[in-house]
Amino acid sequence: MAFKTTLIAAAFVASVALTAAPLSAQVFSMTKEELIEFTPGNPFERFPDGRPMVPDSIILRAKGMSAEEVWAVLPGKGFRNQYEDGFQVVFPEKKLVGRAFTVQFMPVRPDVEGVAANRAKAKGGMKLGNQMALDMLQPGDVLVVDIFGKKDGGTIVGDNLFYYVNKATHGGGMVVDGAVRDLDGISEMGMPAYVRGVHPSAIANVMLTGINIPVRIGNVTVMPGDLVFGDREGVYFIPPSLAKQVVDNADEVHVHDEWTRKKFDEGKYKSSDIYPSPKDPNLKKEYQDYLKKRLQEIRK
Repeated sequence: MAFKTTLIAAAFVASVALTAAPLSAQVFSMTKEELIEFTPGNPFERFPDGRPMVPDSIILRAKGMSAEEVWAVLPGKGFRNQYEDGFQVVFPEKKLVGRAFTVQFMPVRPDVEGVAANRAKAKGGMKLGNQMALDMLQPGDVLVVDIFGKKDGGTIVGDNLFYYVNKATHGGGMVVDGAVRDLDGISEMGMPAYVRGVHPSAIANVMLTGINIPVRIGNVTVMPGDLVFGDREGVYFIPPSLAKQVVDNADEVHVHDEWTRKKFDEGKYKSSDIYPSPKDPNLKKEYQDYLKKRLQEIRK
């Protein structure tokens, strides 16, 4: 398969390997078998197309994390390129958590766009554009769009389609390496979004080239089904195989911080007596007992 020769979605242009795509060959996508093959560590159920389905329970727990807690796990597992920042954050007071639904656009190339349009017409006249992807979104999805940082003409949604995404994903959110428009209207809706900018233009001079394929967002390769986590600092894309380990570690960090501050509040200890870990054997035991009890409460 053409996908197996590259993890860069530019293979669409190089090979136009569309015939095996589940989307009736209009755009490049991965077959169910390919999605399973390229997410081999996924321990969870999958969507019918093969995309990993991180459980709602993990998504709920992840809402309490911070970027630093994710950072504590992924680099040590060899995943050093999973964080991206530099976004304009819409609703920074809200955490962004959900399953990655990836979409890719490229600059228009008429010969390639013409082939795709003809195929779509032959399959019933489906229009190739942003709404084709939006109409496939599921509850809990985060729309992740590679539109190569484009602002003028790179506006994946305005306020009406932002509203649709909010409803379709149940407030999941979006990460756009590009732009949105109608910020005043969007600012009333409350769905977390990370974008490179805002522009008044409509989406133009781009072509839809991939749905649920590996995409690049800044320095990150994002796979369909990744657990997306965003806070005020930036966005992490967590492989499903590590999602539970990340949230488990976050639970322990939260309890550690909770206990540490309780001891500071007592006013009997220097910071170095308690942090980063207690040195006195009795305090160590106290902390371990506290950790065990609180984790049982949190995870029951």
